[in-house]
Amino acid sequence: MNKDILVVAEHFKGRLNEVTLELLGKGRELAQALDGKLRVILLGDGVRHLAAELGAADSVWLAEDPQLREFSPDGYGALTLAKVKESLPRLVLLGSTSVGLDLLGFLSARGAFPCVANCARLETRDGQVVATCQLYGGKVFAEVALADATTLVAVIPGAFSGEGGRVNGNPEVQSLAPPQGTTSRITFRKLIEPPAGDVDITKSPILVAVGRGIQNAGNLELAQAFADALGGVVCASRPVIDQGWVPLTRQVGKSGMTVKPKLYFAFGISGAPEHIEGMKQSELILAVNTDPNAPIFGVAHFGATADALELLPLLTEEIEKSVLKKAS
Repeated sequence: MNKDILVVAEHFKGRLNEVTLELLGKGRELAQALDGKLRVILLGDGVRHLAAELGAADSVWLAEDPQLREFSPDGYGALTLAKVKESLPRLVLLGSTSVGLDLLGFLSARGAFPCVANCARLETRDGQVVATCQLYGGKVFAEVALADATTLVAVIPGAFSGEGGRVNGNPEVQSLAPPQGTTSRITFRKLIEPPAGDVDITKSPILVAVGRGIQNAGNLELAQAFADALGGVVCASRPVIDQGWVPLTRQVGKSGMTVKPKLYFAFGISGAPEHIEGMKQSELILAVNTDPNAPIFGVAHFGATADALELLPLLTEEIEKSVLKKAS
């Protein structure tokens, strides 16, 4: 039985998506545990330079063609399916993204391969691969022992660290010719992007997140003052976004942005699974909530059972005093 792991690479505007690096790190771990090889399939046009960033892989199957410049499920799907049928890897890892889920359905239906979606954990136990999947928005987790056959797995972005995929290496690159006579039924017209926000919260090393506990829009000034004192950025959970108090571009969670800052403050956030999914990879999480049983404390490194509206001004004052003391 083939024990290789195949990662389907995603890229956008000439850069690898973070989920690809996450899949590479986990794929390397699984390949070593199964005594197999880690392969990557990279499709696009003018993307050969990205192969140099796939150092964690043993080899890269690369297809470049003007027809592959923009993603389409049948165009990319036909080429990926042909390679999966030919190589029959143990696992095919995709991101649980719009691209990955499109391919997951295509490959499973056309190739009759079993598939697992919303995967949050992957591990080996006595040579068998076990996936843990999210159901009902993360309220239920189900363990699935994967059969000893080629299986498709769509992994939730942020489920694994991307550091394992950032490896210097020189994988063998093999050119892959698109199947002859394959015509996409979908024509790409244009890319419509959301308007750019005032900041990119995924780039900030310090985030100050607020939730329902902030109570009203006027109290955001407390969070902003604290963030300014720290040199951080204010973001929010979905209830605050839905009220229109904070721009959508600053939403953290499953339906917002996945963030991994060095420092993440959660003020008045209960910790719904959807929110936790977007911030659990933060290096240091500090939570403040009046409810000692709030789920956010389950992922926080440090926590305080307190009223965020009372604590924020005190913290801001202490930080400003510290800054003045250092400056004097």
